[in-house]
Amino acid sequence: MSYPEAIRYLESLSNYEIISQYPYQEVFKLERIQAFLGLIANPESSLRCIHVAGSKGKGSTCAFLTYILREAGFRTGLYTSPHLADFRERIRILLPGPKSLKSHTEFEGMISRARLAQLVSRLKPFIEKYNRTSKFGPLTFFEVYTVLAFLYFQEEKVDFAVLETGLGGRLDATNVVTPLVSVITPISYEHTDKLGRTLKKIAAEKAGIIKGRNSVVISAVQKKEALAVIRDKCRKKGAELFVTGKNITFRGSAKRFTVRGLYADYKDLKIRLCGSHQLENACIALAAIESLRRHNITVNVVSLRRGLYNTLWPGRCEVVAKNPLVVLDGAQNAASSRVLKKTIKESFRYKRLILIFGVSNDKDIRGMADELGVLADAVILTKSTNPRAAKPVMLKKYFPVKGKIVYITCSVREAKKLALRLARREDLILVTGSLFVVGEFRNDKK
Repeated sequence: MSYPEAIRYLESLSNYEIISQYPYQEVFKLERIQAFLGLIANPESSLRCIHVAGSKGKGSTCAFLTYILREAGFRTGLYTSPHLADFRERIRILLPGPKSLKSHTEFEGMISRARLAQLVSRLKPFIEKYNRTSKFGPLTFFEVYTVLAFLYFQEEKVDFAVLETGLGGRLDATNVVTPLVSVITPISYEHTDKLGRTLKKIAAEKAGIIKGRNSVVISAVQKKEALAVIRDKCRKKGAELFVTGKNITFRGSAKRFTVRGLYADYKDLKIRLCGSHQLENACIALAAIESLRRHNITVNVVSLRRGLYNTLWPGRCEVVAKNPLVVLDGAQNAASSRVLKKTIKESFRYKRLILIFGVSNDKDIRGMADELGVLADAVILTKSTNPRAAKPVMLKKYFPVKGKIVYITCSVREAKKLALRLARREDLILVTGSLFVVGEFRNDKK
């Protein structure tokens, strides 16, 4: 099977990343992937995992974890979603050593095309057979891709696998593992039609990754009702909970900050990811690494410091051009948009801000527009090629700002051309609303 054939086969599977409306409780069945993994000797059972769920900062936290572990000398698998340009971004292995560090790139360690095609070719007969007989229904794209990651990490003998949940946590395909540490980043309103209309219900889905007596859970600062759910789940499972702001604290800025961790204080830390919210993500990751001591795994302070500083995570408040400044960020809900607004105000100087905005139709569009609209001197509405993308004409009603021009474009490429035509050297172009929009903008070289 060639790589294009493998991609076509994967794209033929049901993909709920590109479908807006579906019955979540009926479609997401953990038993389906569990049964299939049993047929191929459960590759996930041999992996030492750190599992990350939450609404905001999951990907950044996973990146911090992976780069720290790599600096500490471990072969580290990283599984994230969605991708910006290439399926292969989702499955990566970061290797330790000087040679690997010289090739330090934004999507370092992506699975090769040849290896992905080989794995799909090997799995296809098992998938086809399983789908014909499964009482839980056919495997989905995300489930198959998760299995590919498990198998690849097992065969490449990674020391650790850092796993980001796709949607929710309780029923997510990644939730078949028993992790060394469970991490929950800030929880906010998202996918309310699937995860629940209240923060309590959403938190219950995220907290579904907590499992195992004597396990450790690291949580970000949470709203009262969300933290209560997490605490209750930890109590029922016999897991020990540590929370930033209480058990783990930090102070300073990205250029220099201090963390009071679970076992020690860490001074003169630095990160290159932009935004004060990234300090909390870094703090959560550091605490999760510290908690590995429960499993007789200790990472020294030099590796922690280097790992945090060397972390790259494209598409998250990423500056891709200057004069004018062009900033990309995949903020996908109102809370993330609020954080982005704060980061833009604190981190950048500009004369006018031109906002390029496109979002999936199942998101909190009004909440995001309320946060970001006030920043903009001009708004360019657009849509990605994702079938879930909201029509730009429909988005316009959420940006009724007097004195500000709102443009409608049919594609990200058109929006990019318009923004570059409108912007002067001292302006800032902010591209946000959806990682799909960010990815298309970032990879449009024309």
